[in-house]
Amino acid sequence: MRQINDAHVAVPALAVVEVAAADDTTAFAIQELLAARCAIAPADRTTREPGEPGVRPRCFLDLSQEPGS
Repeated sequence: MRQINDAHVAVPALAVVEVAAADDTTAFAIQELLAARCAIAPADRTTREPGEPGVRPRCFLDLSQEPGS
């Protein structure tokens, strides 16, 4: 997975969230729950780490904005 750089969390209210889930359906359901509470740049795919169980999507949150803005 790509590194998180300073720009991703440059100011308060910005966050990077990486979800670990058993499958894509669960991972994207969690992302939808986050999207209902804050503005996000959603993940469009998940990644799998060789030798590790499950999948991981990464999304970027902005808690200072309303969802859908």
